[in-house]
Amino acid sequence: MTLSIRNLKLSFGKTEILRGIDLDLEMGDCLALVGESGAGKTTLGLSVMGLSRGSLSGEICFKKRSLLGISAEEFRELRGAEMAMVFQNVEDALDPVQRIADQIAEAIAVHRSIDARDASRLAVRHLSNVGLNKEKARMYPHQLSGGEKQRALIAMALVNDPDLLILDEPTASLDALTKADIIELLRSAIVGRMCMVITHDLSLAASLAERMAVLYAGRIMEMGRTEEILKGPRHPYTRGLIRSYPAMDTTKDLQGILGQMVHGLPGCPFHHRCTQRIDICSLEVPRQTEKDGRIIACHRGGIVPLLEIKGLSLKLDSNPVLCDLDISLCEGETVALVGESGSGKTSLSKAIMGLYEPDSGAVILEGRRVDKRDSAFFSRVQMIFQNPRESVSHRMNVLNAVMEPLLVQKKSSSEERLERAKKVLSMVELPVEDDFLHRYPHQLSGGEVQRVAIARALALGPKLLIADEPTSALDPSVQAKILKLLMNLQDRMGLAILFITHDIALARKISDRMAVMQTGRIVEEGATNELLSRPSHPYTRRLVDCASGIYDRGNGDIILDRSVAELIAEPGDQSALEKYC
Repeated sequence: MTLSIRNLKLSFGKTEILRGIDLDLEMGDCLALVGESGAGKTTLGLSVMGLSRGSLSGEICFKKRSLLGISAEEFRELRGAEMAMVFQNVEDALDPVQRIADQIAEAIAVHRSIDARDASRLAVRHLSNVGLNKEKARMYPHQLSGGEKQRALIAMALVNDPDLLILDEPTASLDALTKADIIELLRSAIVGRMCMVITHDLSLAASLAERMAVLYAGRIMEMGRTEEILKGPRHPYTRGLIRSYPAMDTTKDLQGILGQMVHGLPGCPFHHRCTQRIDICSLEVPRQTEKDGRIIACHRGGIVPLLEIKGLSLKLDSNPVLCDLDISLCEGETVALVGESGSGKTSLSKAIMGLYEPDSGAVILEGRRVDKRDSAFFSRVQMIFQNPRESVSHRMNVLNAVMEPLLVQKKSSSEERLERAKKVLSMVELPVEDDFLHRYPHQLSGGEVQRVAIARALALGPKLLIADEPTSALDPSVQAKILKLLMNLQDRMGLAILFITHDIALARKISDRMAVMQTGRIVEEGATNELLSRPSHPYTRRLVDCASGIYDRGNGDIILDRSVAELIAEPGDQSALEKYC
């Protein structure tokens, strides 16, 4: 290995910033280091460059030479010649009282036996290579734009042809067009070198790096091929990062991660924010395990499967309703089950809940086959039905309706049940004053009744919610609030949600994955954005083509989707249909 890092630790006083980093880079490799602010990304880069001020231990071996313990003079010989770093803050990295070309020439002269005139000519040439002409080369840093200063820093880093290039947020604060230009420049610059890209920008990581390491509180949580991690994260923290990032090809983003990063915690550093934690997570540091080229540091092996349906078949009155059906749902994931009426969506939910007895197949919850629906099952799985006014008894007031599951399962004392009921009502953003608690369903709006139904489902603290068309009877404004509520609850509690709907546009807004049902079978399944942008099954394509929507053509004309246009146009009026579509 040309760069080998083993068990690298760095502390500032009693605070450990790096807690045992293992990395390898060879010539031609580009590795992205991603994670939240404070994860240790920049600190790791500075440690390799010999610029960290903390207490270091472990091993950094560069081209078979140990860097820990070498003198400051030896590091100065390496920096700028064999290894170079493009720093994040361009204002601090450039000397404000020196012209750009003079700063590049100085970097050349420090490491080469060359006169000042030749160094100056080389500096101008290298600046030209990164898109800065002679006029720009003679300017001072304050006379350049942010993108131009970034180009100057890249030229300075490359001028002595280093083997190792470390890029610390090289496109931060740049506009989209300038960022695209810098990325193209960097793609050429990193060829044939070792490169570490330190960034919180996942699109930059995808553009430059073949591999990615996800850092959290000084530890690597997940590492593997960039494309595979972004398409299928296996660690809960990685999934949270990806969900937090705004993307053009999906709308289920900007969810965030509950809580804040804390350094120095015992056990897994992410355990206090993780929704699938178990007791050992707060006690022991997870070991890094490798499977299929992916490294994961998690006591549970990464994101765990919560519900698995295998080979489920069901007949009602001798009519096949479900046919050898397979589907899975992971912790904290939303899977949208879509299809036209009669495709078997609700029948599947009732089979999971034990309201229908399947003819064959298995329901597996948290790794165990479910043979009977007992109190333990219902404390983990709850269902939100399509019509809340039918699922919430009209004989019960709000308080009694929410407390009933706790009472049935004989959970805690009456005072604790009251406290729990108020807590879940607050979670669904409903009042907890006596006046509201003693209202009956007929005294509530449709949105309020649905929130009561959700609070009732949450009372036992389930890990899985089955939501059967939970917003179909609500107006769009209330529907949006309910869906946002479900996604917020997913963040806070790690809920897995099986969302049953016939509305493709709605499914796209809320789901991580989508499963398409037709006549009791799953005909297509995959990541929602990929499935909708490239549907492969004819039935899926038909559903997508008929999805509801209103679009602006851009010239003042409003066009509707084809299914709506067909309702407006007269029968056989093809010209009217073409006008709308």
